[in-house]
Amino acid sequence: MDPIEARARHAKTAAPTLAAAPTDRKNRVLRGAAQRIEAMEAELIASSAADVEAARAAGSSAALLDRLRLDRARIAGIARGLGQIAELPDPVGHVEDLRRRPNGLAVGRMRVPLGLVAIVYEARPNVTAEAAALCLKSGNAALLRGGKEALSTNRLLARAFADALVDEGLDPALVSFVDSTDREGVRTLARLTGVVDLLIPRGGEGLIRFVVEHATVPVIQHFQGICHVYVDGAADLAMAESIAINAKTQRPGVCNAMETLLIDAAVAGSFLPPLSRAMRARGVELRGCPRARALVDSLVPATEADWDAEYLDLVLAVRIVDGLDGALAHIRRHGSLHTEAIVTRDHARAQRFLREVDASLVLVNASTRFNDGFELGLGAEMGISTTKLHAYGAMGLEELTARKWIAYGDGQVRS
Repeated sequence: MDPIEARARHAKTAAPTLAAAPTDRKNRVLRGAAQRIEAMEAELIASSAADVEAARAAGSSAALLDRLRLDRARIAGIARGLGQIAELPDPVGHVEDLRRRPNGLAVGRMRVPLGLVAIVYEARPNVTAEAAALCLKSGNAALLRGGKEALSTNRLLARAFADALVDEGLDPALVSFVDSTDREGVRTLARLTGVVDLLIPRGGEGLIRFVVEHATVPVIQHFQGICHVYVDGAADLAMAESIAINAKTQRPGVCNAMETLLIDAAVAGSFLPPLSRAMRARGVELRGCPRARALVDSLVPATEADWDAEYLDLVLAVRIVDGLDGALAHIRRHGSLHTEAIVTRDHARAQRFLREVDASLVLVNASTRFNDGFELGLGAEMGISTTKLHAYGAMGLEELTARKWIAYGDGQVRS
């Protein structure tokens, strides 16, 4: 049997023990893993530094190097995040919508784990800890397959969970790490029908499309994060500048960073020139439509391809539009169902934007950077789904469960 399949089948067999584990036992595993991660800080920093240096020598982008890097603060953040997940309510066994039928049956829905969740990801070692923690708390076995860029660091983080499981008398296979980093291993995982209950790819569009193309198991999809901020004619322009700068520059290499700025023609003349100076001071290259370039001639001419680009870098496309209708039309054509934001003081326009924009998170007067499980109160996230089945948006504990029907009777029979 293929080693990856054997590992997956072992995890699947062990999964029911975790599904039945009480909340306090799962929380002890999480806190134990957090303590182990803190204790291996020096080892993790050394491993991460080696990963970053190898990626730099290979010519990787600054955004990728940032995603790879683990420093003292980030390791502390990972450990703190595990503690926060331990404090969250346990969804497993929770009964919702319990109601009495005319025949006396009490009918409701109970949250249950999915089973074995496989996660295929690239570059970001924090995903190892977040995915393992969310799976554990939601009663799911986790099968982790990270990329070659952070193999040794990911292995260390996964070991912390395996050791914490052993401390609680649970099978370490409940958090299994796959050492293989080639695409054939991904193909194997994607075809384990009846073993893998859900496959979540996190990474570049190429990886996700490869998984979708070869999968026979359910897959959560999220191809791109082409996120827009629309500055409305009724915007507070100082607020709009602050939001735009944060959305583009706070961490440009992530999927919830703004890639296109839309500006109402009514305020473009007063807003774009000072914004362009502020962006350039932060190293951002601006690519503008003809109307934008007429206001700031230093902008690089934007091509049609720029409106569909996920730069993941300090590059920003800028387009002048004719009001809210123009912004909505652009987003309908070029959006990726990820994150969209409007800056406006007009309540009616804000409400229309919320209703009509199709995205996993739509914001009013806030940065796109808030489409993140931690920021939305989930503790962490498994990823962001843009497929609507079975989840739409950031996926936390509840999104890692299903709801089964339950009924309490008193001898009822169907006539």
